[in-house]
Amino acid sequence: MTDTSSRTAAAAAPLRRSRPRYAETAIQVLLAVAALVSVATTVGIVGSLVPTTVEFFRQVSWQEFFFTTEWTPLFADPSYGVLPLVSATLQITLIALCVAIPVGLGAAVYLSEYAHPRTRAVVKPVLEVLAGVPTVVYGFFALRFITPFLQDNWPWENGPEVFNALSAGLVMGVMIVPTVASLSEDAMSAVPAGLRQGSYALGSSPRQVATRVVVPAAFSGIVAAFVLAVSRAVGETMIVAIASGGQPNLTLNPLEGMQTMTGFIAAAGTGDLPIGSLSYQTIFAVGALLFAMTFAMNLLSARLVRKYREVYE
Repeated sequence: MTDTSSRTAAAAAPLRRSRPRYAETAIQVLLAVAALVSVATTVGIVGSLVPTTVEFFRQVSWQEFFFTTEWTPLFADPSYGVLPLVSATLQITLIALCVAIPVGLGAAVYLSEYAHPRTRAVVKPVLEVLAGVPTVVYGFFALRFITPFLQDNWPWENGPEVFNALSAGLVMGVMIVPTVASLSEDAMSAVPAGLRQGSYALGSSPRQVATRVVVPAAFSGIVAAFVLAVSRAVGETMIVAIASGGQPNLTLNPLEGMQTMTGFIAAAGTGDLPIGSLSYQTIFAVGALLFAMTFAMNLLSARLVRKYREVYE
């Protein structure tokens, strides 16, 4: 009876207040600051682009900017049609994706489903080293190796020019292979082993397990990897500035030289443009359009990830 009374009294007694955990509070504060820094950076970018872009469109109509085909903002008789820059950017990005998606996804499937753990431990870090190579090195590699190789081995007439979109796109594709491969492999590795085991128990081959079970289950992560690779390709500067040329050219022929949006920003930003002039404001207008395109792709990625996300318990 006495033991029962003592236990009841102990249970009824208020719990003593634990000592403050200052370390956890400090970690929470640091994480909150990290999140705020990223948000503040985005707000700062928008705040620096919008005022000058608005001033630009007070002098140049949006119809001329988006729907005309001549881009000569630094000439004596300027034209402000951004279509040549947008076309070059999208064309080189498409070439890069034609390289990066099959190679990167194939590498991810191999590392996730076929490679021995020891092989994976060696191959994946080596693959990710490509992401650490400076992009200026990729640009000179495209200009000094890929372009001469294409010119010497081109089987038809009218081969690639010295500056061309094809070599820039091919090398850019190699550059973003680690992004596609690493993120896709992480998504596939997160698929529960029970799905694989159940598929093997039903008599599926490794190829069927990889293509019909693992890849569909990791689809949201793979899509996120693709969109991140697209964003990286659209925003790349040094490769296109070195290898694709600096002349705006509205063409669908990847063998010709052309200037991208980032290439124009790099070229104009390093010039001697008077601050506040219309030529100076074109840098911000093109930058704002590039930011809007990247932001739209990220929104699309987030929507697709939410739609196709698979939740496992």
